[in-house]
Order: sequence, then structure tokens, then C-alpha cells
Amino acid sequence: MTLTIWVDAWQIQCCGESFAPGDVVSWTLLEVDSKDYVDIVGRERAGGIDFREEHHGWGEGRAATLVEVVSISEVHCRYGVPPGATEQALRPVPGTTVLVPVQEADGWAKPRPDVSFAGYLVTARYAVGEPESTGGGRAMTR
Repeated sequence: MTLTIWVDAWQIQCCGESFAPGDVVSWTLLEVDSKDYVDIVGRERAGGIDFREEHHGWGEGRAATLVEVVSISEVHCRYGVPPGATEQALRPVPGTTVLVPVQEADGWAKPRPDVSFAGYLVTARYAVGEPESTGGGRAMTR
């Protein structure tokens, strides 16, 4: 059984470790509300996101989960102020998503025209055993 996990760009940029297909990682996984991702990835893809990866305390008290990374896609989208908004906060613009399959996630993506890097969609499966490193990072299994 595979899982789809959202990894925010800022989470890995701040203090995450790079990962690649075949790596077994120890992540704190939190359940998601798919509505939170509809504008970023579209309704269909958002409905398939099972968890988000968390390194900044929101998952305190939760045990880390070992998963083996199967595939990774960068997610890029355009940001703008929604029509009729009363505040000037930038939000993802629906329908502007660009997915780019990659062989490694390090938090930094090659710039793309008219869109910004938002995060990763990671396909993974539950793993058994102990990774060589823990705490939200990479286990060198390649």
C-alpha cells in the first residue's frame, strides 16, 4: 500500500534533510484535510494526500513513522491575492500547478517561469526496521 505525503518547501529548507527514492526516512506524519491543498494541487490530487510531514512541533507526542520513499514530485504554483479578498495575503492560484518528477528532494527547486516552489508530493510505503538516522531525516539506504 502506498501513501501520498505532502512536504512543505519551508519545512525541508529550514531543517529537513534531503531524501530520494529508495531512502527509508523517519517522519512525523500528520493527517490532512484535503481542502487545505485543493488550491495548490487541484481537487483530485488533494483528495489523494494522506499525510503531511512535520518537523516543527505540531506533532509533539506522536511517534515517528518509517516510510520508504517511492517517488517525488516538486509542486510549483502561482501565488496571488484572491479576487475580493479584504487582506493582501498571497494564496495559491487554482489551476496553475506544475508537477516536476525529481530524483532527490533537498528543499530547493530550479526556478520555473510564472510559478513558485511550494513543496513536494511524495509517494511512499510503510517500512519495517530501524533507519540508520532518525529524527525527521534520511536513512542512507541507497
